[in-house]
Amino acid sequence: MTETREIAINSEFSPTNQGATMQQIPLPPLAEGQIHVGIIGNAIGDYYHLILLPGDNDDASWQAQIDWAKSIGGDLPDRVEQAMLFKHFRDQFKEDWYWSNESHHADAGFAWCQHFDGGTQDGILEGYELRARAVRRLPI
Repeated sequence: MTETREIAINSEFSPTNQGATMQQIPLPPLAEGQIHVGIIGNAIGDYYHLILLPGDNDDASWQAQIDWAKSIGGDLPDRVEQAMLFKHFRDQFKEDWYWSNESHHADAGFAWCQHFDGGTQDGILEGYELRARAVRRLPI
């Protein structure tokens, strides 16, 4: 039997919204070692499954980690996804810094990263060598 989860599909994310509808969303099939992190939506109502891919990559620069993630069919998680991974799947990471896929909006040559021990996010030089973990996003 395929596992399903319910999500409210509506542009209004309010507990008092009487117009929200519920739709059964089947979970996608997962390859060995993949983890379904959750269903994420954005401000315009698009949703996707976030899948954590197995294995992590040793220390490398930001661009090298982005290239590595693409080479295995994934991407680095964004900052919101990293916070979600820290909250619910911290045990899948070493207690170390991991690159996100986001360059720093105000500092050229810097990118965002997440520390999977204390939970801190920070922007550091893209040339620094940090770990990486890849994700895949499947549109719903």
